[in-house]
Amino acid sequence: MDSRGSPLAKGATRAWVGLGANLGQPQTALRQAVHALAALPGTQVLRTSSLYRSAPVDALGPDYLNAVAEIATTLSPHALLAALQTIEQAAGRERPYRNAPRTLDLDLLLYGTQHIATPDLTVPHPRMFERAFVLRPLAELAPQHVPAQALQAVQGQAMARCQGAGWADGFRVSGGKIGKKWLYRPSNKRK
Repeated sequence: MDSRGSPLAKGATRAWVGLGANLGQPQTALRQAVHALAALPGTQVLRTSSLYRSAPVDALGPDYLNAVAEIATTLSPHALLAALQTIEQAAGRERPYRNAPRTLDLDLLLYGTQHIATPDLTVPHPRMFERAFVLRPLAELAPQHVPAQALQAVQGQAMARCQGAGWADGFRVSGGKIGKKWLYRPSNKRK
């Protein structure tokens, strides 16, 4: 069951996605990203954390807005990663250098209880336990996945809660539909 009492799709796995943005209109980008997640095949957005403002880590630029979304999905971990990258690209994400400011950043933090280590995907996310902007919102949704010592280790990182968990609710695009540029469409390109 999801947080509203609706049944989860058969074979769905709970996953947690970190959301961040610090260029353009970050709050709008994060709202649109949550709705794009909900539009993925076989995927439900179950809950979102509060919205936080944080200083960039290991980078320069404006402050970030950050949150975590809890989803249930029938997508495989690699298919979910590809979908997250497609959503980022639709939001104008560029990767000129490591930790560059971004219009949208989506990180697959956890995928059920799986541990994954492939060249293109590591789950749990390899740096999540070093970042308050991941751990604090994740602890709101899944405290069982955030050790107390990890929260203590990042308590000195500057961040502030901006809005409660309802920040992504009620977002509408013209006609009540999600804009086409945000809908996930699997690429026909082979890598």
